[in-house]
Amino acid sequence: MKKLSDLAAMTPVVRVQGNMEVFINDITADSRQVVKGGLFICLSGAHVDGHDFVSSAVNKGASAIVAEKEVNVPDSVTVLYVKDTRQAMEDMVPYFFDYPSRNMRMIALTGTNGKTTTTHVAAHILHHAGFKTGVIGTIHALIGDRELPTHNTTPDVIDLERLLAQMAEENVTHVCMEVSSHSLVLGRVRGCEFDDAVFTNLTEDHLDFHKTMDNYAKAKAILFNMVSSEGQHKTGKSAWINKDDPYAHVMAEGVKNRNICKLHTYSMLDPSADLYAYDSRFTGKSSSFKLKYDGEIYTVETKLAGRFNIYNTLAAIGASLSEGISMKDILEAMKDFHSVPGRFELIDEGQPFAVVVDYAHTPDGLEKILTTAQEITKGKIIVVFGCGGDRDRLKRPIMGRIAARNADVAIVTSDNPRTEDPEAIVKEVAAGVEEVKKKKDSLQYEILVDRRTAINRAIHLAGPEDIVLIAGKGHEDYQILKDRTIHFDDREEARKALKEI
Repeated sequence: MKKLSDLAAMTPVVRVQGNMEVFINDITADSRQVVKGGLFICLSGAHVDGHDFVSSAVNKGASAIVAEKEVNVPDSVTVLYVKDTRQAMEDMVPYFFDYPSRNMRMIALTGTNGKTTTTHVAAHILHHAGFKTGVIGTIHALIGDRELPTHNTTPDVIDLERLLAQMAEENVTHVCMEVSSHSLVLGRVRGCEFDDAVFTNLTEDHLDFHKTMDNYAKAKAILFNMVSSEGQHKTGKSAWINKDDPYAHVMAEGVKNRNICKLHTYSMLDPSADLYAYDSRFTGKSSSFKLKYDGEIYTVETKLAGRFNIYNTLAAIGASLSEGISMKDILEAMKDFHSVPGRFELIDEGQPFAVVVDYAHTPDGLEKILTTAQEITKGKIIVVFGCGGDRDRLKRPIMGRIAARNADVAIVTSDNPRTEDPEAIVKEVAAGVEEVKKKKDSLQYEILVDRRTAINRAIHLAGPEDIVLIAGKGHEDYQILKDRTIHFDDREEARKALKEI
């Protein structure tokens, strides 16, 4: 609970209407979640204007309103008029929840691909070393082993600070958190104090929002500026950057003060990196590699398959080292880490071929799982994939070309079409497949817009020693259509098809 006058002191206020000495016991920007004695913030969005819901908030018991435009309220309700309600929210909310990130070690993972796996690997290592961990990311939020659902890779300021406050209350010591480029640009993580910033990679995605790759890279680099800025409350800051990525220098340049934040690198190509992995070996269910660190050579064994997962493992090892975990404990922890749901997840019903479900929904992500399949498969590679609607259209033919070049059988299907026509999306993806098909006669290629039919077809085409890759949705158990969201889980569909055969 905070006095409204104290909250107002956190942000520029244009005008006050009413009593500033009232106490606020909750904050929300959703009128449906207003409680008696709460503060309602009117956000102006692309589709909904919070100012239109002030009467609803007042009826639910709001004591105060933060607004940009004139609103009509009873005399008993105070209004803080500000120039920018979103800015006011970012200023006031962390203070309202007593800046919980200052009471825990905060490990932030950013990049196009690999964030979820790296977050879970780091949390597993820390848990193995005896710490109580929290995880915030694409799939879910975790407090210890307890799962909480999330709706965005990085929740909005209110949801995030509320969640962090809950974690701090429950004695979480380390939070491993995915931080998206959207959240950095839109200020969702303002008020968070991070201790370790980790960069996985940068490949084409979200260009509908960022417009250019340079803008996308600069958005990611905000994290490294945050972790190296003056005036923080904790010490022992670090940055771990994938040296093999073309945008590594942008992240490194984001580390403005290297006295505050130590800059480290990891690599599979450059022996001069702080963490260098080499002599990698793969099976369908595991990987191993040699690791050079601080003049010593170690052998790392993990149940994670694929070269891309070595990068994810290196990133998690780096963050763990910065948090004081010994290499001995790290190596022991890696031996019993299993896959993250929907990340190169094996579906096994006793069939003589492999079936893998993966979240790969970007050109780079798709290429990585196909490359991994080539390293571990003796037979054909059959891939089922598509692209989401209302997202970057430029990547659609690119993903078609990648699938066609790297697979023996490419089945183009629907993903989450959202407000777009699924058949129109599929045609744009298929255009890339058809380009390659002209030069690659051996490619078998089909368009099956219905995703269930496509998965079933792929599994019925598979023979001994083949691999079926079902890409794009991973852990998601829904499909977003124009007029509704339906239950749909690639893993369930794969199991049904396998049981049929």
